[in-house]
Amino acid sequence: MPPRRTSGPPGQRQRGPGIGWGWIITFAVLLLVNIIITNVFSSGGTSRVTIPYTTFKQQVVDDNVKTVTVTGSVIDGHANKAITPPGGTQSSQDFETVVPTFAGPTAIVAPSDNLEQLLEAHKVQVTAMVPSQNTLLTILLSFGPTILLIGGFILLSRYAARATGGAGIMGFGRSGARVIDAERPTTTFADVAGIDDAKQELVEVVDFLREPQKYQRLGGTVPKGVLLIGPPGTGKTLLARAVAGEARVPFITISASEFVEAIVGVGAARVRDLFKQARQLAPAIIFIDELDAIGRSRATAVRIGGHDEQEQTLNQILTEMDGFDSREGVIVIAATNRPDVLDEALLRPGRFDRRVVVSPPDRDGRAAILRIHCRGVKLAPDADLDKLAQQTTGLVGADLANLVNEAALLAARRNQESVTMRDFLDALEKIQLGAERRILLSPQDRERVAYHEGGHALLALLIPGSDPVRRVSIVPRGRALGVTVQSPVDDRQNYPEDYLRGRITSA
Repeated sequence: MPPRRTSGPPGQRQRGPGIGWGWIITFAVLLLVNIIITNVFSSGGTSRVTIPYTTFKQQVVDDNVKTVTVTGSVIDGHANKAITPPGGTQSSQDFETVVPTFAGPTAIVAPSDNLEQLLEAHKVQVTAMVPSQNTLLTILLSFGPTILLIGGFILLSRYAARATGGAGIMGFGRSGARVIDAERPTTTFADVAGIDDAKQELVEVVDFLREPQKYQRLGGTVPKGVLLIGPPGTGKTLLARAVAGEARVPFITISASEFVEAIVGVGAARVRDLFKQARQLAPAIIFIDELDAIGRSRATAVRIGGHDEQEQTLNQILTEMDGFDSREGVIVIAATNRPDVLDEALLRPGRFDRRVVVSPPDRDGRAAILRIHCRGVKLAPDADLDKLAQQTTGLVGADLANLVNEAALLAARRNQESVTMRDFLDALEKIQLGAERRILLSPQDRERVAYHEGGHALLALLIPGSDPVRRVSIVPRGRALGVTVQSPVDDRQNYPEDYLRGRITSA
């Protein structure tokens, strides 16, 4: 399967599934089958010859006609002996003919040849049928099977196209992975901040992809697989894309959940196709997101009926990672936030033998991340990103990106020329506490909420070890009628007893 690229000029992108020769041939075959079936059933499964009207009358005179069925101007009949049309070679006892009509001065009239008396005189059994007047119903009955077959085929093809990333009904075994062009890297290490330790771990991978001979001449090998471990939003996918961008190699990305399909064996086939693509594009990086979707431990999982589709897919990944040489220039990077559920065979040396922990950023890391996301944002002079980073303890890269975007939207809603510190703080409160709810509270309810939040604030101020109070509000937000916001001064790695007691008491 040729790689489907997600970057590059629009004219070079592959088009999705459309109406091509395959559809035309399929439609023609189904139409031909429908015509054959219709003819066979309409003729009772026997052959029939068409004879001229004069030949029909002569056969009646010769007492060779046994029965006729008259439907309008069409006569279907059965003869005692086979009839051969003039100039024809096929003979049959079943025949049909058409009673001729001629245009008169005022209307179309039938010939007055006393056909009824002729049939009665020669003892021909006559049956009359009413001509069908519902042309639409006739067409539907004739072409209904074909329409149903084509409709079902189209629905199946659309489902297959969605399931295979546009590969169509025959693409269930294709991986559907997205390939980011090496010629147009969209992400580099300059776009990654706050996770310097993890970034440093991957510099060696970039160096190997750039200069593989540097390691091969000394007999060294770079790890086949790198497992990125960290909470959601810490930048695992961004870090993997930055590795590909720095090395300027194709980046093949796929989610682990895309391997598993309802059809048994499809996941393993997609794994084989994925590694085949990577070998064709080598040097390249394969990135598998959410590895725990297919990499769960086989020892603890509850399975019914032996090997299921997920286990077959996992076995195929293990086989493929054993089967390629590190000198081929293909490196597998995977990401997960559940390393505890992964199968031990995935983590042994020779597969994902290097583990990189991507931790939430500290205060300096958050400030660096905010600067990256504020590159295209017009900031007011009072916007202090270092101070903002101090108040965003616990937020990861994705949260900070959302914070900057919410602040920019809020400033635009207020018709401002730039984003101020007030916009950032309001956006932070919206993210952490929820949007303001404009509900009408009675004076008594508002007083109760004020006493309640005041109690939180007083306890936080009086108890040693508590985080300082940043804001007290009786404005309803989210599901709360009021909030008391406490923010730690520094990032905490350990929690002493007095701090925990203070948190419990002031909660």
